[in-house]
Amino acid sequence: MIVVVKIGTSSITEADGTIKAGAVAKLSGEVAAAVASDHQVVVVSSGAIGAGLPVLGFARGRPRDPVTLQALSAVGQSRLMALYQECLGGYGLVCGQVLLAPRDFLERSQYLHAQRTLARLLKLGVIPIVNENDAVADDAIRWGDNDRIAALVAHMVGAELLVLLTDIEGVHTADPRFDTEARIVEEITDLGILDELAAAAGGSGTDRGSGGMASKLAAARIASRSGVRTVIAAAHRHQVVADALAGVPGTGSTVVAQPRRLSARKLWIGFAMVPTGTIQVDAGARRAVMERGASLLGIGVTGHEGSFQVGDAVDVCGPDGQVFARGLVKVPSEEMHSVVGMRTDSIPSGRPDEVIHRDSLTVLL
Repeated sequence: MIVVVKIGTSSITEADGTIKAGAVAKLSGEVAAAVASDHQVVVVSSGAIGAGLPVLGFARGRPRDPVTLQALSAVGQSRLMALYQECLGGYGLVCGQVLLAPRDFLERSQYLHAQRTLARLLKLGVIPIVNENDAVADDAIRWGDNDRIAALVAHMVGAELLVLLTDIEGVHTADPRFDTEARIVEEITDLGILDELAAAAGGSGTDRGSGGMASKLAAARIASRSGVRTVIAAAHRHQVVADALAGVPGTGSTVVAQPRRLSARKLWIGFAMVPTGTIQVDAGARRAVMERGASLLGIGVTGHEGSFQVGDAVDVCGPDGQVFARGLVKVPSEEMHSVVGMRTDSIPSGRPDEVIHRDSLTVLL
């Protein structure tokens, strides 16, 4: 089995940003145990920016401007990798650094290149250590956390399991930092409740990290739609990776895999691309897209917002304002008025029959 294990900044660094050598050593031991059990492991590790904080004199807090964050990442990444190599080397394992940016998922040639590289590393017995390419890629900085990258990597390498390690035991019914009655949700089968759980869980746990439970649930949605089981669990739990692999009850929260696996293209459109606008549709169009997998036609469109060109990603929302799909639009925003509410046979000559073709439309819920 291929498993992707992601560990966040707050689980791998101290309050001042110093790397927790013990946390890296623990994770390395669990990775080694998984490899010894004939599993292949990809590690997605945050911590580069945090590791650079004390080195460059930012021990009192994490700055917000992108250029400083890039500088911190450039300094901290080498220190992070050195520690992984030392810890994994103690088990006779070799690790390799893989830095990814959004374009590695959005451009097919880049995607295939990254996919081949990761596959070759795994075949050679190397443990890929993946991180955002924060030092040079502005788009990667804007993603803000590694949870989404971990989910996309899980799809890329054909993983069966994604383990998201955090500071708490799993997904709770409320923020456990403030609600003593919050309880863990051990299994999630209905993706429709993820937004509700994310809202209840609260934001990022520390000012060093930029993810939080909401981003982990968003990543779990991506993985689930990719046919990958996700376990959200505490990084400090004993044998957490082994227990997640074995499906041991009580190992955090499990988001089950959906039976229908999205294609890479649908995954890119729905979860990797950044929307440039929004198209509003009526209830009939929403049902047609969600229940029948139909294309979005002009007759079902009621309005639009934003500026977009042909081929741009746009969100699609229903009468209630909830975004339920994302797709590549075939009509630019300046020409949308000519197709809104129009039957296909009434659309002016030269205009596309569809606003978004079903092959370029991903249902998000």
